[in-house]
Amino acid sequence: MVKIRDKIEAHGDIVPPGVAGWLVKPVEIDDVPIVTLTLSSSELDAAELRRIAEEAEARLSSVRDIFRTEIHGGYRREIRIEIDQDKMMALGVCFVDVHNALAGNNFLGTAGTIRSGEKSFAVLAGSQIKSAKDLEMLPIKTVDSKHVYLKDAANIYDTSEEPEFYHHSLYGAASNVENQGKRMQAVTLSFSKKKGTNAVKVAQEVIAEAEKLKGKVIPGNVDLIVTRNYGATADEKVNELLSSLFFAILTVVALLAFTMGWRPALVVGLSVPASFSLALFVNLVFGYTINRVTLFALILSLGLVVDDPITNVDNIERHLRMDDKDPIKSTLRGVDEVIVPVIISTLAIIASFTPMFFITGMMGPYMGPMAINVPLTVTFSTVCALTFVPWLAMNLLKNKTNVGSEADNGVSPWVKKLYHAIISPLLKKRNAILLIVVIILLLLGSVMLMIFRKVPLKMLPFDNKDELQIVLDLPEGVNLEETDRAVSEIEAYLARINEVKTVQSYVGIPAPIDFNGMVRHYNLRQAPNNADIRINLAHKSKRTQQSHAIAMRIRKDITAIADKYKAIASIVELPPGPPVFSTLTVEVYGDEDNTYDEILKGAEFLQEQLKEEDSVHIVQIDNMNETPHTRMVFTPDIQKAALHGHSAKTLFSLLAQTINGSKIGFAHIDNERAAVLINMRMPRSDRNDPNRLAAITIRDRMGNLIPLGELGKFEFDKTEQIIQHKNLKPVVFVTAECVGRPPAEIVFDMQQRLSKLKLPRGIKYEWAGEGEWEITVRVFRDLGIAFGVAMLGIYLLLVVQMSNFTMPILIMSSIPLVIIGIAPGFYLLNLVSAGIVDGYPDPIFFTATGMIGMIALGGIVIRNSVVLIEFIQESVKKGSSLEDAIKESGAIRFRPIMLTAATTLLGAWPITLDPIFSGLAWALIFGLISSTLFTMLVVPTIYYFTHKGREVTNIKES
Repeated sequence: MVKIRDKIEAHGDIVPPGVAGWLVKPVEIDDVPIVTLTLSSSELDAAELRRIAEEAEARLSSVRDIFRTEIHGGYRREIRIEIDQDKMMALGVCFVDVHNALAGNNFLGTAGTIRSGEKSFAVLAGSQIKSAKDLEMLPIKTVDSKHVYLKDAANIYDTSEEPEFYHHSLYGAASNVENQGKRMQAVTLSFSKKKGTNAVKVAQEVIAEAEKLKGKVIPGNVDLIVTRNYGATADEKVNELLSSLFFAILTVVALLAFTMGWRPALVVGLSVPASFSLALFVNLVFGYTINRVTLFALILSLGLVVDDPITNVDNIERHLRMDDKDPIKSTLRGVDEVIVPVIISTLAIIASFTPMFFITGMMGPYMGPMAINVPLTVTFSTVCALTFVPWLAMNLLKNKTNVGSEADNGVSPWVKKLYHAIISPLLKKRNAILLIVVIILLLLGSVMLMIFRKVPLKMLPFDNKDELQIVLDLPEGVNLEETDRAVSEIEAYLARINEVKTVQSYVGIPAPIDFNGMVRHYNLRQAPNNADIRINLAHKSKRTQQSHAIAMRIRKDITAIADKYKAIASIVELPPGPPVFSTLTVEVYGDEDNTYDEILKGAEFLQEQLKEEDSVHIVQIDNMNETPHTRMVFTPDIQKAALHGHSAKTLFSLLAQTINGSKIGFAHIDNERAAVLINMRMPRSDRNDPNRLAAITIRDRMGNLIPLGELGKFEFDKTEQIIQHKNLKPVVFVTAECVGRPPAEIVFDMQQRLSKLKLPRGIKYEWAGEGEWEITVRVFRDLGIAFGVAMLGIYLLLVVQMSNFTMPILIMSSIPLVIIGIAPGFYLLNLVSAGIVDGYPDPIFFTATGMIGMIALGGIVIRNSVVLIEFIQESVKKGSSLEDAIKESGAIRFRPIMLTAATTLLGAWPITLDPIFSGLAWALIFGLISSTLFTMLVVPTIYYFTHKGREVTNIKES
């Protein structure tokens, strides 16, 4: 901020004359209100509601950790002086005379200090206006020895400010109230919290204090509606995730108890809270908060956390079955046998997630907790697996197992028989080749599903929120009343929607800003042709459709109403991740010799191409530029004005004061919470009539009154188009929303379409701008780089551990196999679960979170491959043939591999219900199923044919 101000000040010498008032305002996430309270009434008007809101604001501002409060809507009390032009001319006074009289007689200040004896007194001098009556007898001028008072030349009202905006509220069908659908005057209070404070607690305190004002400050005929409570939203999300976490832990422990017995399940289950507690403690030490992504990281890591303890406990139990005469030695042998692969696999998972910490852009903060907490929990899980887990397993499992012989390696006969039956045919060359061919075909088929768009791709899916927003833009030049009529018709329609609880409309003023509006600059939408409609839906537990489906369902009807008023209605959904300018944003540039009008025509050409490409799924197409409309221009006759002692600037000042009003000062009225403004202007009917404006008089050099119309003329012409710039280049933004289709598909199709057309001269289109496409490219690029770095890290770890450059490639061959599960899985998921809402597809997207699942699988599948190869090599060293070693090692590792896969699947299952991270869960589930099955088949098969005939050499070397 300091540097920006310094730069502005340093270049003050090149600022053109007339440009002034630089304002640098920081806008941060904490500026977004976390709570909004709407006061509405069918009995009180907007001015009375405003007075109630001002008093409520004063009381609620004292709530701890409130950063800023703001009132939206309602009309302030003011003393308005409406000059009567005819009376003024008859009395020989003008607007300037009235203004000077008012300004000169409403002033009070300290003139100094006097001393009298032992005391001193401050001297106040001046007068104060304390009521409208004080203004009536205010002398303006003396004409022919007679005073002309203000009441003689103007009408004085103690009233509220004239409506320059409208704010209404109404109840929808889901509210279950009597006055459903009735439009009521409204005023909204918004509250922002201090940085670093708990949004849940602050929101609860604000709402609790507001409830106490009922019957005291807020009368019984005023409804208090909580129209935004991000604290409750955050609390609910956290509670849902905690429930999912506990449910996942219980199901994992139950599975282990069913398959391994309650004692091994208890040993493994105790490692979960220990690992999570240590990870959260590290978060606390380094100042990280527990948020939604942190909890997702814990749920994701649940399956990983139990993997190491399962591996150790299963191997310890196996050795105790083989020989329980010396439990300590058996336990040590069991741990020693898997310690190296356990540590290597943990390092592989750490290597998989750590690169996500370096993801750039707005997605970085979202990925950060994942990159920190998954490695932490897995690390502490390994520490647990190598410390108290062996001790606890030994004490709980000794003398509790069926003693077996070393011949069966402590493996159940049915497991050995099953795995031998599966793997034996694959150890024949013909069958192995057939398996590899099938794997390659499946891999190519999975990739083709992605290429041919059978798996829809998107950065983040749509969240299931309890709110929607409609942004309405009528053509420039439309008055406030016409905009309000359009809004009223939309409100009436929304009130009949079963899921709508309440609706708040803001006409001519922006609604309280949210995270999406902060990026899209909705707080700057303050014009008569702009409107915001905020829709509060019933809680998601009380409706069958998600908010995105509801948005698609109402889209056609809302668009039809907007079309009647030649308006563009944008249905805006709060994004689950980083907000963007618009789903589809194209930047249109021209060469240096292109005029801005030519760039605009290039933008219009692009708009037409978008409509022709897909008019159903590409909607709300706009170029963000003003519609040409008429304006009235007063052109002064400079020569004539100079003869009368005036300049163009003084005439402009006169017009501005009579039309917009002249804020002369404040009336000092007792017991008023807010200052009461004294405003002088022409009556509404006069200032909207060019003839009456031309009749405004001003005093010339000789003191005579001369009409403004004699010093210039009023004309009508077209407005000039605004010119937008980005990086100092003129640009036109073309925005659109993609409904039912991934933005990536539309971008690719449009690029191909435009490549076949003759584009306007010098016009260039930049797709990777302010829209979702730019973030999508950046996120998937960064995730792809992270995946590549992770694979390189895993490879180097395996090379160091095995002292071999080819063996790690064999072990890592199971990683691409996850695509065989993920791509067909998402394809089938869309066939089964994807729906159609009012003609619009509602697909299940493969998102950035799904990509995170792929990265996580890279570390998970390595664990199984490493342990399996280690067992095969150890068995060969002990004298077994390679074929027998593969059969025995696979049978030994069959149960722990299946259990670790099953626990990871169960840990991910609760996430499938979350709209945002469901992609991650499905990617884990589909990828883990395929990779686990293929790891048990492909890795041993490839190892057999690449090492066949070398086992004798290996034994001699060992």
